[in-house]
Amino acid sequence: MPKTADYKAVPSRDGDAYEATLHHLQVELVKLQRHVIERGQRVLVIFEGRDTAGKDGTIKRIVEHLSPRETRVVALGPPSAREEHSWYFQRYVPYLPADGEIVLFNRSWYNRAGVERVMGFCTKAQTEEFLEAVPHFEAMLAHGGMSILKYYLDITKHEQKQRLADRAKDPLKQWKLSPIDAKASKLWDAYSKARDRMLERTHSTACPWTVVRADDKERARLNVIRDMLWRLDYPDRQKKLQRPNGDTVFPFDVATGLAE
Repeated sequence: MPKTADYKAVPSRDGDAYEATLHHLQVELVKLQRHVIERGQRVLVIFEGRDTAGKDGTIKRIVEHLSPRETRVVALGPPSAREEHSWYFQRYVPYLPADGEIVLFNRSWYNRAGVERVMGFCTKAQTEEFLEAVPHFEAMLAHGGMSILKYYLDITKHEQKQRLADRAKDPLKQWKLSPIDAKASKLWDAYSKARDRMLERTHSTACPWTVVRADDKERARLNVIRDMLWRLDYPDRQKKLQRPNGDTVFPFDVATGLAE
């Protein structure tokens, strides 16, 4: 499996070519959603990753032309006092997809193994309890008929630093900045360690992790969508639909892991 150390920023393709390819893939997403609605399927797509890795932009392109009645994006804020004293997964359960729905989590219950652990918002014991429980929780959902796709978007330290600087200068993106983002670069190694542990402990046959090299935003977006389209079956799939690029989107390998 390719290492994260192999990341190389690729120059953006021609804008018109990118938009044309994106449009083609979005048409396929509409076909997929029609099938999900007709068959009463339940689809959950989980997006995790480094700060500034491009989760917002990828999700935006996926849902842009889908029916808002059957598509929901979930991005929960900090838990309430009541939620802090409830079963950890309880606050997420109401947002799970019903029949005919596609739900995309922009960060999810995996906060417990990532930002909460690194920032000290939970204890080591709580993190361990989560890592033990989540494979069983997800297996229960999958065995109940839910399709679960889990993507981890990863970028290089240099790219993250550049994107954080760009956000600080762009008045239209400053809403994305937070005290946690400000510490992202300083806590790079801690996040790497938490990421590796999370992927190793929660990668399973029922709900595997897919890693996305996201230094090139456009390439990452296109290949995530391609991966979704090939992993979720639907009729009338375009015969010439390309498979996702294996250097950009690939299954996590427990034996190999990730390296900086």
